[in-house]
Amino acid sequence: MSALHSQLAILFEGQGDVAQFELLAETLGVSLNTSTALGDTPFFLTWREGELKLLDRELLKKGGLSIDIAPRSGEQRSYPAPKEGAFAQAIGRKTKTVVDATTGWAQDSLCLFRMGYDMTCIERSPIMAQLIADAFARLTHESWVQKLELAPPRLLHGNAIDVLQNLDTAPDCVYLDPMFPPKRKKSALSKKSMTILHELVGEDLDKEHLFEAAFAATSKRVVVKSPDYAPPLGGKPSESFAGKLLRYDVYFKS
Repeated sequence: MSALHSQLAILFEGQGDVAQFELLAETLGVSLNTSTALGDTPFFLTWREGELKLLDRELLKKGGLSIDIAPRSGEQRSYPAPKEGAFAQAIGRKTKTVVDATTGWAQDSLCLFRMGYDMTCIERSPIMAQLIADAFARLTHESWVQKLELAPPRLLHGNAIDVLQNLDTAPDCVYLDPMFPPKRKKSALSKKSMTILHELVGEDLDKEHLFEAAFAATSKRVVVKSPDYAPPLGGKPSESFAGKLLRYDVYFKS
């Protein structure tokens, strides 16, 4: 029985090809439930409106959470988008290949993809990996992606510490956005997507080892995104770029 079996079920609501739902359930090693027989698992994956969505019991009657492939508010919609701001400065304008070792909801990866970087994404959660794969498949149907004949980012599923040790070529940059504990125990509730991600994946207790693996794997730099209150993950950075409530610490290889 899959370790996910107590956490997750695939939800078939009577719409779409049930074989697609059955295949996903078999792939993840979880049960296939119907809307009339939910069982007692806390999370569900289902297709709604052409997108694979993650739901908890609070979201069953709402839309659910999927990975948004559209540019975020304030981002340029042209391709390649300008390499501006603290994020792009930290990644480096001359950087070509980037590995996002903590992909999560993939918003930073998609932002870098739209800037023209050659992206490889690593995700350890099998649930998040399915959501990311669905998003990248949808990305290939976007008119601008087809017009420019672009390939979506590559997705590698596994523990990033292990995956980084087995890359075929060293990327120019390894990007890390590990989960840090909140500044205060009584902090305001985070966005639903981050709350669910924390519940499914937990804290990144191995982030120091992940940094070491990233530094060994890159050819030029490691960039670490962290909240402004957190100490630098890899010690004193080579340089640092501050954004709103967060910081990008850069560690050069040489």
